[in-house]
Amino acid sequence: MTAIVMLHGIGAGARLFEPQRAAFAARGLDPVPLDFPGYGDRPPVEAMDFEGLAADVEAAIAERGLDRPVLLGHSMGGMVVQTLLRRRPDAYAAAVLGATSPAFGNPSGEFQQRFVAARMKPLDEGRSMADMAPETFAALVGPRGAETPWRDHAIAVLGETPAQTFRAAVRCLVTFDERASLGTIRVPTLCLAGEADTNAPAPVMERMAGKIPGAEYRCMAGIGHLPNIEAPEEFDAIILEFLDRHLKGSA
Repeated sequence: MTAIVMLHGIGAGARLFEPQRAAFAARGLDPVPLDFPGYGDRPPVEAMDFEGLAADVEAAIAERGLDRPVLLGHSMGGMVVQTLLRRRPDAYAAAVLGATSPAFGNPSGEFQQRFVAARMKPLDEGRSMADMAPETFAALVGPRGAETPWRDHAIAVLGETPAQTFRAAVRCLVTFDERASLGTIRVPTLCLAGEADTNAPAPVMERMAGKIPGAEYRCMAGIGHLPNIEAPEEFDAIILEFLDRHLKGSA
């Protein structure tokens, strides 16, 4: 059975992939959603970096004895997937990059500094992650995703992230740049975008797919930054169809 290791975004956790468990398992995949350091039941962290996050995932894969799993990364998790593919290019069966990008740019740049300040401001003013979660969800989803039956679940997951960990993740995010490594990716890769995503815009993802040898690009109409929550059946179907073609019966 092929495992599919699922890596979450900056303000969420492994539970965000709950909608995918049954569909992936029914297709013969072993769903393995992982929490990054500081998320889920893991103690909050003061700092993180992409090499450390990748090493943490590699350790979890080794501990579970997973052989060439599929990698599925959402947002920041997609950035960690890119890091993993650079570090061990032949260790995985396939990769799905969802709602992500190949770089955030110069961490000392003006845009990045504004980004960090904007994300920290509500916390600096004393608001909690749980308090902000409903408006965070509303800002992330597209027109098709606002009334998803998984809305309450997603808001709960967004509200669980420790503020300390979220601050560390924001500071980590602005250091990311794997643009130079895209051309070295050797596994079948799917770049999956949301048409209404303003965090990882579809044109950025389409250009990224064009730089990865043999990569496929799909865009979900009317969907924002949480495609697996907003339209889980469509999200799952796209990924499973991709894997059906590329795993050659190994799942």
